[in-house]
This record gives sequence, C-alpha cells and structure tokens, in this order.
Amino acid sequence: MPPTAGLGLKPQHYADALAATDEGLWFEVHPENYMSAGGPRLLALEAIRGRHPISLHGVGLSLAADANPDPEHLAALKRLADRFEPFVVSEHLAWSTHRGVHQPDLLPFPRTHAALARIADNIDRMQEALGRKVLIENPSLYLPLSGHDLEEVEFLKALVARTGCGLLVDVNNVFVSASNLDYRAEAYLDAIPAEAVGEIHLAGHGPDAGGSDLLIDTHGAPVAEPVWALYRRLIRRIGPRPTLIERDDDIPAFAMLMAERDRAAAELGALEAVHA
Repeated sequence: MPPTAGLGLKPQHYADALAATDEGLWFEVHPENYMSAGGPRLLALEAIRGRHPISLHGVGLSLAADANPDPEHLAALKRLADRFEPFVVSEHLAWSTHRGVHQPDLLPFPRTHAALARIADNIDRMQEALGRKVLIENPSLYLPLSGHDLEEVEFLKALVARTGCGLLVDVNNVFVSASNLDYRAEAYLDAIPAEAVGEIHLAGHGPDAGGSDLLIDTHGAPVAEPVWALYRRLIRRIGPRPTLIERDDDIPAFAMLMAERDRAAAELGALEAVHA
C-alpha cells in the first residue's frame, strides 16, 4: 500500500516503529541526523526502512542563503538517499548559514526577484545532485519583512515553474504565519496549486513565551483543531497526499503520536472512499 499518514521518527521510538504494522505507515527523518559512516542510528533506520517507507526532510541546506548549497552536504545527502531510497526528499524555503556561520533556526528573507533567481538556482543544484525532484516547504513567519516583490504563494508557484520542484505544504506553518501577519490561512491554501503538492505536514504550535500575541511553530504540542480544519479543507480540494504528524519537542509516547497519525489516515481514507 502506498504511504498515507506517517510520523517523524525519533530514536526513543525505534523499537515501536520497527514493530508497527499499520497499513500505509511511513516515517520521516532529518538526514542531518544520519550523515555518518556507520553507527546504531543508521542500523536502526535500515531495519525500519525494511518494513516502512521513509522520507528525508532536510533542515541544513540553507537554500535561501546568498551562496550555493554546501557540496559536501549535498554529497552526504545523495549517499543517504541512494542507500535508503526515500519516496520523498524535501527542504525548507529558508536560510540558516551566512559566510560559514550556522544559525540554529530557519530564517526568512525578502521575496524579491533576485531571491527567486538565486533560490531557483540552488534548488536546481540540489535536484541535479540528487538526480530527483524535491519538495520545498513553506516557512513559519513571525514578523513582517519589507522589500517583498512577490506574495508567498506566488513565490512558491514561480519556484515550481522554474525548477520543476514540488511543494510540501505545512498547514501549521500557514496557520501560524496567517495569525502572526494577519491574513487568511484559507485564502493562502486555496491558492496553492494542487498539482504541485507532494506532501503535507501537520504539527502543533504554542504562544510566545515572552507574552506577545505571536504564535510559535513549536512542534511541541498536538495538532490544534483549527489546523485540522484547514487540513480537511486542503485535501478536499487537492485530493489525498502523504501526510506527516511532526513532533520535535515534548515528545509523547509512540501510541499518542499514532493516535494523531491514525486521525490523519482516517481523513485520507474517508476522502478516498468518496472519490472511489
């Protein structure tokens, strides 16, 4: 059965993931955690890959930086993709490196025509190095930036048109950004080109610890009901897509994450039944 709903794989859940037999279950990993010559993590991932599909979701290529992607990073990603044959490889529309300095975050940028050309070139380099199409994820935004030439959806559409890449739509990111920047999440999702969407992410968010009205994309809470509502709206328009439950902080027991995963699988199953 092709992948339906999956989970971000965490080391504390290796045994549970290996034992799981749910149809359509898949797991996503950050490749940067597995770019080694050997060791127990790679062995665990190899065992899990023998039973379930996996995807690679990069966090370190810094595609929106004012420089080419690190060739050594690309080479390591290529080796990992060749070994584990993920059904999807994805990266973020963000930057995290500048002149050799690495920032521990996925940072925004002005969506100018110059940025579009540079990022499209970096995506081309990534796809050429891997020999495959990749998906690009929409960011979480917290404060308005000046200097944009293009709205975010238009920027994403232009990247797809120029590079042939696909999109990873993070519905929680859309909800968080829309709340923080005061626009309608529904309108954003309605404008996403259906044919470009290869994967969907669902995650939790929380309030700013500093006491402001900002929402923070924490990945440390269950998926909120408004995000589930946006997800249903999206898949009813574009059809079923592989959907991931992300949890990177305050990680609960495997069974609790599987309950959220099963909810997403049920939404996808109901949609497939309607279109059968």
